[in-house]
Amino acid sequence: MLNLKVHLRQLTIVPLLGLLALPAVPQVITFETNGLNYQTLTKGGLTIMFALLPVLTKDYAVLQVAISNGSKTSWNVKPDDFLFYPDQGQPMRPEAPRIVVNRFIDRGGREDAIRLMTTYEAGLYGLARIQSTSGYEQRRQQMLAELTSAKIKAAAAASAISFVATKLKPGESTDGAVFFTTGGKPLPPGKLTVSAAGEHFEFLATDGVPDNTSKPK
Repeated sequence: MLNLKVHLRQLTIVPLLGLLALPAVPQVITFETNGLNYQTLTKGGLTIMFALLPVLTKDYAVLQVAISNGSKTSWNVKPDDFLFYPDQGQPMRPEAPRIVVNRFIDRGGREDAIRLMTTYEAGLYGLARIQSTSGYEQRRQQMLAELTSAKIKAAAAASAISFVATKLKPGESTDGAVFFTTGGKPLPPGKLTVSAAGEHFEFLATDGVPDNTSKPK
């Protein structure tokens, strides 16, 4: 009888030890900074975070995205890595940055540029977790120094803010805006996925854009 009890204990302990040996599953972390609600997830040393910006242009809903490479490998990241799955409807891919810029040239103006830059900067400069080495601030300094035309400034703002294809070396980071064509409406509830660094990142986006959204005029 004693041997049977010992054997039963061993059968119970072994599966528990196996569970303890399993690696922890990465979890999405949420936090708030300057009124923006961020979600962040780290896989394979790559950290991705995003927030829905409380501003709408005439054509787009906008996500602020930041990516940091804490791995020992260089990785390419690009807008095409992102895909949004609405709860109802077809998957949505981000608009290519060049198309965003062209639309700002055709339809944008000073108000669009100011609204985008002000909202983006408010979130970015309060985001102590990411110090970009090749993000918006670097692009802004390069593009806006000598521009005077309101339409060209609007396009330059969109170009500086837009998340662009970047090769991140170990220890480097970047940030940018990802534009989804919505006709000026908020993104619907759904799921944001990112395929990067050989990993699959998944976030729930169920809250939509906050009620204080600045709508296009």
